[in-house]
Amino acid sequence: MLHWSISPAPIRRAECAHAVPAEAVAATVLIEVVRISALPTERGVPYPGRVVAHWTGSEAAEARTLIEMLPGSEQHRCGFSPGWSIRAYEESLDLALFEAAFCFRCHEVRMHGTAVPPVPATQFFDADTPPAQALLALFRAATP
Repeated sequence: MLHWSISPAPIRRAECAHAVPAEAVAATVLIEVVRISALPTERGVPYPGRVVAHWTGSEAAEARTLIEMLPGSEQHRCGFSPGWSIRAYEESLDLALFEAAFCFRCHEVRMHGTAVPPVPATQFFDADTPPAQALLALFRAATP
C-alpha cells in the first residue's frame, strides 16, 4: 500500500522516502485530476497539463480508497513519464495539500506539496493490480 494509507493495515512499500500525512488525506475535500503534458522544469512545482476533472464527495472518496489500496512494488525502468496527477485541496481551496503524479509504466508515484516533507516523496506501486487498473480507468473516464 502507498504510505499515505490511513488504514491500520501494515504498509508494504519499496524505497519510500516520505509520506503524505494521514491528516492531509483526511482533510482533502477536492481532488483535481490533471492530464500531464510534460515534466515540470524543477522539482516541487505543479506538473503541467490540463485539469480534466474535479472530484468531491463520493468521487474523491473512491479515488482515495483506490490509492490507499495500491500495493507496493519495485521500480520498473521507463524514465518516469507520468500521464496523470491528482492535486488534493482542503476546504480553503488555497494551495494544494499535495500533488501525486502517477506513471503506470515504471510503477512510480512522485508527490510534493504543502503537506509533503520538503524532499519530494517517491513510492512505487503495482500498476497491474485491480486497484491500479480501476484508478487508471477513473483517470481515463475523466478525460473528455
